[in-house]
Amino acid sequence: MSSTKLFKPIEVGNLSLKHRVVLAPLTRMRCDDQHVPQLPVMREYYSQRARSPGTLLIAEGTLVDPKAGGYPNVPGIWNDKQAAAWKEITYAVHKNGSHIFLQLWTAGRDADPKLLAAEDPSYTLIAPSAIPMEGHDVPRALEVDEIKSLIQSYVRAASNAINKAGFDGVEIHMANGYLLNQFLEDVSNNRTDEYGGSIENRSRLGLEIIEAVTKEVGQEKVGVRFSPWSTFQGKSYLIFPVAPRYNVLRSDMRMQDPIPTYSYIVKNIKKLYPNFAYVSVCEPRVDGSTTRDTPITSTDSNDFIRDIWTPKPLIVAGGFDRATAIERADSTGDLIAFGRRYISNPDLPIRLFKNLPLTPYDRSTFYLQGDASGRGYTDWPTAGGSGSG
Repeated sequence: MSSTKLFKPIEVGNLSLKHRVVLAPLTRMRCDDQHVPQLPVMREYYSQRARSPGTLLIAEGTLVDPKAGGYPNVPGIWNDKQAAAWKEITYAVHKNGSHIFLQLWTAGRDADPKLLAAEDPSYTLIAPSAIPMEGHDVPRALEVDEIKSLIQSYVRAASNAINKAGFDGVEIHMANGYLLNQFLEDVSNNRTDEYGGSIENRSRLGLEIIEAVTKEVGQEKVGVRFSPWSTFQGKSYLIFPVAPRYNVLRSDMRMQDPIPTYSYIVKNIKKLYPNFAYVSVCEPRVDGSTTRDTPITSTDSNDFIRDIWTPKPLIVAGGFDRATAIERADSTGDLIAFGRRYISNPDLPIRLFKNLPLTPYDRSTFYLQGDASGRGYTDWPTAGGSGSG
């Protein structure tokens, strides 16, 4: 199957990839309580998944500012200590001949207000509007001056990521119901100023962040992630516990018709930034870290984004196996991002290329908060039989 496009080179930004298998950004909660990546375990985790030269890794959602959080043991990129730890990770990835982007993230109304207050009593739950997730505290609508400050937080984070931590680029996280996604969607944004109401206004913050970040680091070093069909991080209710202090939520956020909004923002990115690295989209069948248990409709398709964005690089993510990844890559040229299967198969590109069996993942070890032992993280075997990548 070496003739398939899945294993053919492609240019993404200023990077030359040797294949189209991508590590999706995956929250794993292995940082310390100050949001600093723990070493050596996180370095080893990313190094293992970079050992097929020419692979693109997209590192996990990383907070742009201490006020952006409300999640335990997730990474940050706002200070030098965080950047220094990340630099050891990017060095290991580059030493293996691969490439790595960092996903820049702000939680918004999905944050845990108790965790925010524990970091600093002045930190509050924020959102575009005072519209809560069901069962959660009512967030505070951001003031315009706070929005302008948030844009600068993204600029600083991008600069830290590339100029201090050595990342090849950054991905702006506008998906999965987090803050920038909340601004985009009319179900979570009922503002009446320049950041709400019309499609143009709801898209404004995302486009202003992209403008500011590309000016700082260059178009070819910036990507973006969308989830037009996702219902993740809206109405929420527990589906199962995954760790002692954290639970996965099933939720409902999606607009009735996301196509006009996402068409508008993707068209603008393509028009304004001809050297933009990539657009990444979550498949309709996936909500956050889970696969939908309700059927999608015949209109739930990301083809409209591909039609706009072509021939530029499009990364698609969500529930692919080897057969469906090959089918998609051959029919569209898309890059395929793998998440859960990459967790338990650190040599995934080689296994897919050689059609080798895949090790099943263990969901109970996805979010072991602050754990530095490597359990369920760096102890997965390679196809050659090694116990640690």
